[in-house]
Amino acid sequence: MTSLPSLPTPKKLGLVIDLDVCVGCHACVVSCKEWNTGGYGAALSDQQPYGADVSGAWLNRIHTFEVVPQGGEIVGEAGDARIVHFPKSCLHCEDAPCVTVCPTGASYKRAADGIVLVDEDKCIGCGLCAWACPYGAREMDVAAGVMKKCTLCIDRIYNETFEEVDRVPACVRTCPANARHFGNFADPASDVSRMVEARGGIDLMPEQGTRPVNKYLPPRPRQPLAGMAALPLAENTEGARGFFAWLDGMLDRI
Repeated sequence: MTSLPSLPTPKKLGLVIDLDVCVGCHACVVSCKEWNTGGYGAALSDQQPYGADVSGAWLNRIHTFEVVPQGGEIVGEAGDARIVHFPKSCLHCEDAPCVTVCPTGASYKRAADGIVLVDEDKCIGCGLCAWACPYGAREMDVAAGVMKKCTLCIDRIYNETFEEVDRVPACVRTCPANARHFGNFADPASDVSRMVEARGGIDLMPEQGTRPVNKYLPPRPRQPLAGMAALPLAENTEGARGFFAWLDGMLDRI
């Protein structure tokens, strides 16, 4: 079996994901797939990319949930309905069970920065790491016959030929809502550490005892806009001009 680093890593590189602003656009998912297909390791294959039974290897996925407001039993009962988009990938846990169950040493945690990786030359595709991961963050690539996972785009973050702004994971660089942030959690003065402190960043499933490095910022409570009265709906469209007149005419044809 593989051992974890015996000493705390001097760096703890990971992600902060702000659930309050993630819009579920899947830009991070697509960017991750594109970068990791052409970058570090073997390409991420698709077995059935189209149709009803889609299958393939993806290192980052987004789950969408309807949230029951506090005090309600169904969505919308005690307040406005709310949708939360929940991105999920490898959390690069400090006590990573996927590493310690690996029989070949293919799964390992870097002593320098805490990133959990897979040496695909050593991986035999046994799947033990996937069973051990409580977050379902490992993906078996059927075409390659090996396990795949988020690498934090290690081939980007240490690539000195890139501009400084591009030395972040592809998912962070592409997020249009600025919901994803990358940094060093071992530095209390880093942006990610300060965000977690200010917003009360949380671990995913802390009861598992894996101590994930990645943190989630919970959605903020929704507050009504002060002084904003409901706008009355127009009873008819008489007198509409310009664009609105054209739009009214188009809608009448539907």
